[in-house]
Amino acid sequence: MPVHYLESGSVDPCYNLALEQYILENRREGDWLFLWQNANTIVIGLNQNTAEEINASFVEKHGITVVRRMTGGGAVYHDLGNLNYSFICDTGNAEELTIRRFTEPVCRALAAMGVDAETSGRNDILVDGKKVSGVAQRIANGRILHHGTLLFDSDPVMIAGALNADPAKFRSKSAKSVRSRIGNIRDYLPSKADLPQFRDRLLQELTQDGLIREALGDDELASVRKLADEKYRSWDWTYGRSPDYAFRNRARFPGGTLEVRMNIRRERIEDIVFFGDFMATAPLTELCAALRGARRDALELSRILARFPVSSLFGGIREEEILALILNEGD
Repeated sequence: MPVHYLESGSVDPCYNLALEQYILENRREGDWLFLWQNANTIVIGLNQNTAEEINASFVEKHGITVVRRMTGGGAVYHDLGNLNYSFICDTGNAEELTIRRFTEPVCRALAAMGVDAETSGRNDILVDGKKVSGVAQRIANGRILHHGTLLFDSDPVMIAGALNADPAKFRSKSAKSVRSRIGNIRDYLPSKADLPQFRDRLLQELTQDGLIREALGDDELASVRKLADEKYRSWDWTYGRSPDYAFRNRARFPGGTLEVRMNIRRERIEDIVFFGDFMATAPLTELCAALRGARRDALELSRILARFPVSSLFGGIREEEILALILNEGD
Protein backbone atom coordinates (compact mmCIF):
# COMPACT_ATOMS: atom_id res chain seq x y z
CA MET A 1 0.00 0.00 0.00
CA PRO A 2 1.45 3.43 -0.93
CA VAL A 3 2.48 5.70 1.94
CA HIS A 4 1.23 9.28 2.15
CA TYR A 5 4.36 11.42 2.64
CA LEU A 6 4.48 14.94 4.04
CA GLU A 7 7.23 17.48 4.74
CA SER A 8 6.80 20.64 6.80
CA GLY A 9 9.45 22.86 5.25
CA SER A 10 10.07 24.28 8.73
CA VAL A 11 12.58 23.77 11.55
CA ASP A 12 10.28 25.45 14.11
CA PRO A 13 9.49 22.80 16.76
CA CYS A 14 6.15 24.34 17.76
CA TYR A 15 4.96 24.34 14.16
CA ASN A 16 6.20 20.81 13.52
CA LEU A 17 4.53 19.38 16.61
CA ALA A 18 1.30 21.16 15.67
CA LEU A 19 1.50 19.78 12.12
CA GLU A 20 2.04 16.26 13.48
CA GLN A 21 -1.00 16.61 15.76
CA TYR A 22 -3.10 17.97 12.91
CA ILE A 23 -2.28 14.98 10.71
CA LEU A 24 -3.09 12.55 13.52
CA GLU A 25 -6.47 14.15 14.17
CA ASN A 26 -7.52 14.99 10.61
CA ARG A 27 -6.06 12.34 8.30
CA ARG A 28 -8.26 9.39 9.17
CA GLU A 29 -7.32 7.01 6.37
CA GLY A 30 -4.13 5.47 5.03
CA ASP A 31 -0.56 5.23 6.30
CA TRP A 32 1.28 8.51 6.69
CA LEU A 33 4.97 9.30 7.02
CA PHE A 34 6.32 12.66 8.14
CA LEU A 35 10.08 13.47 8.11
CA TRP A 36 11.04 16.68 9.87
CA GLN A 37 13.78 18.57 11.68
CA ASN A 38 13.92 21.07 14.51
CA ALA A 39 16.52 23.72 15.18
CA ASN A 40 18.08 23.57 18.67
CA THR A 41 15.25 22.32 20.88
CA ILE A 42 14.52 20.29 23.98
CA VAL A 43 11.30 18.32 23.58
CA ILE A 44 9.73 17.34 26.91
CA GLY A 45 7.59 14.24 27.34
CA LEU A 46 3.89 14.66 28.08
CA ASN A 47 4.11 13.66 31.75
CA GLN A 48 7.42 15.26 32.67
CA ASN A 49 8.37 18.18 34.88
CA THR A 50 10.01 20.59 32.45
CA ALA A 51 12.18 22.32 35.05
CA GLU A 52 13.49 18.98 36.26
CA GLU A 53 14.66 17.90 32.81
CA ILE A 54 16.57 20.92 31.50
CA ASN A 55 19.72 22.82 32.39
CA ALA A 56 18.06 26.24 32.52
CA SER A 57 21.21 28.38 32.33
CA PHE A 58 22.60 26.34 29.41
CA VAL A 59 19.26 26.56 27.61
CA GLU A 60 19.13 30.35 28.00
CA LYS A 61 22.80 30.85 27.03
CA HIS A 62 22.43 28.86 23.81
CA GLY A 63 18.95 30.07 22.85
CA ILE A 64 17.43 26.59 22.95
CA THR A 65 13.67 26.28 22.48
CA VAL A 66 11.83 24.17 25.07
CA VAL A 67 8.49 22.62 24.13
CA ARG A 68 6.28 19.78 25.38
CA ARG A 69 5.04 17.09 22.99
CA MET A 70 1.80 15.10 23.18
CA THR A 71 3.47 11.70 23.69
CA GLY A 72 5.05 10.20 26.79
CA GLY A 73 8.65 9.17 27.36
CA GLY A 74 11.69 11.21 28.24
CA ALA A 75 13.17 14.54 27.22
CA VAL A 76 15.22 14.64 24.00
CA TYR A 77 17.43 17.23 22.33
CA HIS A 78 16.95 18.07 18.65
CA ASP A 79 19.31 19.94 16.36
CA LEU A 80 19.83 20.06 12.62
CA GLY A 81 22.05 16.98 12.84
CA ASN A 82 18.99 15.03 13.92
CA LEU A 83 16.17 13.75 11.70
CA ASN A 84 12.74 12.99 13.16
CA TYR A 85 10.26 10.55 11.69
CA SER A 86 6.55 10.09 12.39
CA PHE A 87 4.32 7.19 11.36
CA ILE A 88 0.55 7.70 11.55
CA CYS A 89 -1.77 4.83 10.72
CA ASP A 90 -4.67 2.71 11.96
CA THR A 91 -4.11 1.15 15.36
CA GLY A 92 -5.36 -2.29 14.35
CA ASN A 93 -5.55 -4.87 17.13
CA ALA A 94 -4.53 -2.86 20.20
CA GLU A 95 -3.65 -6.04 22.11
CA GLU A 96 -1.03 -6.91 19.51
CA LEU A 97 0.34 -3.39 19.18
CA THR A 98 4.05 -3.09 19.98
CA ILE A 99 6.65 -0.42 19.41
CA ARG A 100 8.62 -2.92 17.33
CA ARG A 101 5.92 -2.66 14.68
CA PHE A 102 7.47 0.71 13.83
CA THR A 103 11.10 0.42 14.96
CA GLU A 104 11.80 -2.73 12.95
CA PRO A 105 11.15 -1.03 9.57
CA VAL A 106 13.56 1.73 10.63
CA CYS A 107 16.15 -0.87 11.65
CA ARG A 108 15.72 -2.62 8.29
CA ALA A 109 16.18 0.71 6.50
CA LEU A 110 19.38 1.35 8.42
CA ALA A 111 20.56 -2.19 7.67
CA ALA A 112 20.04 -1.53 3.95
CA MET A 113 22.49 1.36 4.34
CA GLY A 114 25.03 -0.87 6.06
CA VAL A 115 24.22 0.11 9.65
CA ASP A 116 23.60 -2.79 12.08
CA ALA A 117 20.78 -1.42 14.25
CA GLU A 118 18.51 -3.13 16.78
CA THR A 119 15.63 -2.25 19.07
CA SER A 120 16.59 -2.32 22.76
CA GLY A 121 14.51 -3.43 25.71
CA ARG A 122 13.74 0.23 26.49
CA ASN A 123 12.42 0.68 22.95
CA ASP A 124 15.38 2.74 21.82
CA ILE A 125 17.20 1.93 18.60
CA LEU A 126 20.84 1.05 19.24
CA VAL A 127 23.93 0.78 17.07
CA ASP A 128 26.98 -0.82 18.66
CA GLY A 129 25.28 -0.50 22.05
CA LYS A 130 24.77 3.26 21.65
CA LYS A 131 21.39 4.97 21.38
CA VAL A 132 20.77 6.54 17.98
CA SER A 133 16.98 6.84 18.29
CA GLY A 134 14.43 7.36 21.04
CA VAL A 135 10.75 6.75 20.32
CA ALA A 136 7.28 7.44 21.74
CA GLN A 137 3.71 6.94 20.63
CA ARG A 138 0.10 7.94 21.20
CA ILE A 139 -3.28 6.45 20.26
CA ALA A 140 -6.22 8.70 19.36
CA ASN A 141 -9.59 7.59 17.97
CA GLY A 142 -8.33 4.39 16.39
CA ARG A 143 -5.21 5.97 14.90
CA ILE A 144 -1.67 5.76 16.26
CA LEU A 145 1.18 8.22 16.11
CA HIS A 146 4.63 6.71 16.51
CA HIS A 147 7.57 9.08 16.27
CA GLY A 148 11.27 8.96 16.93
CA THR A 149 14.58 10.73 16.62
CA LEU A 150 17.43 9.62 14.37
CA LEU A 151 20.74 11.03 15.57
CA PHE A 152 22.67 11.41 12.35
CA ASP A 153 25.29 14.01 13.20
CA SER A 154 24.07 15.72 16.38
CA ASP A 155 26.36 17.61 18.75
CA PRO A 156 26.92 15.41 21.84
CA VAL A 157 28.21 18.37 23.85
CA MET A 158 24.97 20.27 23.29
CA ILE A 159 22.90 17.18 24.12
CA ALA A 160 24.75 16.63 27.38
CA GLY A 161 24.68 20.30 28.36
CA ALA A 162 21.04 20.97 27.57
CA LEU A 163 19.73 17.94 29.45
CA ASN A 164 22.11 18.17 32.40
CA ALA A 165 19.69 19.10 35.19
CA ASP A 166 20.56 18.32 38.83
CA PRO A 167 18.04 15.74 40.12
CA ALA A 168 19.06 16.35 43.73
CA LYS A 169 17.33 19.74 43.62
CA PHE A 170 13.89 18.33 42.76
CA ARG A 171 11.41 16.03 44.45
CA SER A 172 8.43 15.00 42.36
CA LYS A 173 6.56 12.03 40.94
CA SER A 174 7.04 13.05 37.32
CA ALA A 175 8.33 10.61 34.69
CA LYS A 176 12.13 10.85 34.68
CA SER A 177 14.28 10.59 31.58
CA VAL A 178 16.74 7.72 31.33
CA ARG A 179 20.13 8.86 30.06
CA SER A 180 21.93 6.54 27.67
CA ARG A 181 25.21 6.50 25.80
CA ILE A 182 24.45 8.07 22.46
CA GLY A 183 25.93 7.65 19.01
CA ASN A 184 25.61 9.23 15.58
CA ILE A 185 24.49 7.16 12.61
CA ARG A 186 26.92 8.95 10.32
CA ASP A 187 29.84 7.35 12.14
CA TYR A 188 28.56 3.86 11.26
CA LEU A 189 27.77 4.35 7.57
CA PRO A 190 30.19 2.38 5.37
CA SER A 191 30.28 5.24 2.85
CA LYS A 192 30.15 8.99 3.43
CA ALA A 193 26.79 10.71 3.29
CA ASP A 194 25.29 14.00 4.45
CA LEU A 195 21.92 14.35 6.13
CA PRO A 196 19.92 15.17 2.95
CA GLN A 197 21.35 12.03 1.31
CA PHE A 198 20.49 10.02 4.42
CA ARG A 199 16.95 11.42 4.42
CA ASP A 200 16.46 10.47 0.76
CA ARG A 201 17.73 6.94 1.31
CA LEU A 202 15.59 6.48 4.44
CA LEU A 203 12.52 7.69 2.56
CA GLN A 204 13.26 5.28 -0.27
CA GLU A 205 13.57 2.33 2.12
CA LEU A 206 10.43 3.19 4.12
CA THR A 207 8.21 3.65 1.06
CA GLN A 208 9.06 0.63 -1.07
CA ASP A 209 5.35 -0.07 -1.61
CA GLY A 210 4.84 3.35 -3.16
CA LEU A 211 4.77 7.01 -2.12
CA ILE A 212 2.13 9.69 -2.46
CA ARG A 213 3.48 13.18 -1.82
CA GLU A 214 0.98 15.24 0.15
CA ALA A 215 0.53 18.91 1.03
CA LEU A 216 -2.00 20.71 3.18
CA GLY A 217 -4.27 23.45 1.86
CA ASP A 218 -4.07 27.08 2.94
CA ASP A 219 -6.93 26.76 5.42
CA GLU A 220 -5.37 23.65 6.93
CA LEU A 221 -1.99 25.35 7.26
CA ALA A 222 -3.69 28.27 8.99
CA SER A 223 -5.17 25.78 11.48
CA VAL A 224 -1.70 24.31 12.09
CA ARG A 225 -0.24 27.75 12.74
CA LYS A 226 -3.06 28.55 15.15
CA LEU A 227 -2.47 25.30 17.03
CA ALA A 228 1.26 26.04 17.18
CA ASP A 229 0.65 29.52 18.60
CA GLU A 230 -2.14 28.69 21.02
CA LYS A 231 -0.81 25.39 22.34
CA TYR A 232 2.82 24.60 21.64
CA ARG A 233 4.16 28.14 22.10
CA SER A 234 2.19 28.66 25.31
CA TRP A 235 3.92 28.78 28.68
CA ASP A 236 1.00 26.92 30.23
CA TRP A 237 1.47 23.90 27.93
CA THR A 238 5.24 23.59 28.19
CA TYR A 239 5.77 24.67 31.81
CA GLY A 240 2.40 25.07 33.53
CA ARG A 241 1.37 21.50 32.78
CA SER A 242 4.31 20.13 34.80
CA PRO A 243 3.44 17.93 37.80
CA ASP A 244 3.70 19.48 41.27
CA TYR A 245 7.15 19.28 42.84
CA ALA A 246 9.39 20.53 45.61
CA PHE A 247 12.60 22.35 44.75
CA ARG A 248 15.65 23.42 46.70
CA ASN A 249 18.84 25.14 45.61
CA ARG A 250 21.82 26.52 47.50
CA ALA A 251 24.81 28.62 46.50
CA ARG A 252 27.61 30.67 48.01
CA PHE A 253 27.84 34.30 46.89
CA PRO A 254 30.18 37.16 47.96
CA GLY A 255 27.31 38.39 50.14
CA GLY A 256 26.90 35.04 51.88
CA THR A 257 25.28 31.64 51.54
CA LEU A 258 21.68 31.56 50.31
CA GLU A 259 19.31 28.60 50.06
CA VAL A 260 15.84 28.67 48.55
CA ARG A 261 13.14 26.05 49.11
CA MET A 262 9.90 26.09 47.15
CA ASN A 263 6.77 24.09 46.55
CA ILE A 264 5.68 24.42 42.93
CA ARG A 265 2.19 23.78 41.60
CA ARG A 266 1.60 23.97 37.85
CA GLU A 267 4.95 25.76 37.64
CA ARG A 268 3.78 28.55 39.94
CA ILE A 269 5.32 29.18 43.34
CA GLU A 270 2.92 27.89 45.97
CA ASP A 271 5.29 28.48 48.89
CA ILE A 272 8.83 29.83 49.18
CA VAL A 273 11.33 30.36 51.97
CA PHE A 274 14.95 31.53 52.08
CA PHE A 275 17.72 30.42 54.46
CA GLY A 276 21.35 31.48 54.78
CA ASP A 277 24.03 33.42 56.63
CA PHE A 278 23.54 36.63 54.63
CA MET A 279 23.29 39.86 56.64
CA ALA A 280 19.61 40.76 56.23
CA THR A 281 18.48 44.16 57.53
CA ALA A 282 14.71 43.42 57.38
CA PRO A 283 12.36 40.42 57.35
CA LEU A 284 11.66 38.65 54.04
CA THR A 285 7.97 38.18 54.83
CA GLU A 286 6.59 40.67 52.29
CA LEU A 287 8.89 39.53 49.50
CA CYS A 288 7.98 35.87 50.01
CA ALA A 289 4.29 36.78 50.03
CA ALA A 290 4.72 38.65 46.74
CA LEU A 291 6.48 35.68 45.17
CA ARG A 292 3.72 33.23 46.05
CA GLY A 293 1.53 32.61 43.03
CA ALA A 294 4.16 33.88 40.59
CA ARG A 295 5.18 31.86 37.57
CA ARG A 296 8.65 30.38 37.78
CA ASP A 297 9.62 32.60 34.90
CA ALA A 298 12.57 35.02 34.68
CA LEU A 299 10.59 38.05 33.48
CA GLU A 300 7.80 37.76 36.04
CA LEU A 301 10.18 37.10 38.94
CA SER A 302 12.42 40.01 37.92
CA ARG A 303 9.45 42.38 38.01
CA ILE A 304 8.60 41.26 41.55
CA LEU A 305 12.15 41.46 42.85
CA ALA A 306 12.52 44.94 41.37
CA ARG A 307 9.82 46.20 43.77
CA PHE A 308 11.94 45.40 46.83
CA PRO A 309 15.30 46.62 48.24
CA VAL A 310 16.88 43.26 47.44
CA SER A 311 20.45 44.19 48.32
CA SER A 312 19.40 45.27 51.81
CA LEU A 313 17.08 42.33 52.37
CA PHE A 314 19.75 39.82 51.38
CA GLY A 315 22.82 41.55 52.77
CA GLY A 316 24.51 42.37 49.47
CA ILE A 317 23.40 39.34 47.46
CA ARG A 318 22.31 40.75 44.13
CA GLU A 319 18.95 40.43 42.38
CA GLU A 320 20.43 38.47 39.47
CA GLU A 321 22.01 35.99 41.89
CA ILE A 322 18.70 35.40 43.67
CA LEU A 323 16.92 35.01 40.35
CA ALA A 324 19.50 32.46 39.15
CA LEU A 325 19.04 30.46 42.34
CA ILE A 326 15.24 30.33 41.99
CA LEU A 327 15.53 29.34 38.33
CA ASN A 328 18.03 26.54 39.03
CA GLU A 329 21.02 28.39 37.64
CA GLY A 330 23.11 28.33 40.80
CA ASP A 331 25.80 25.81 41.72
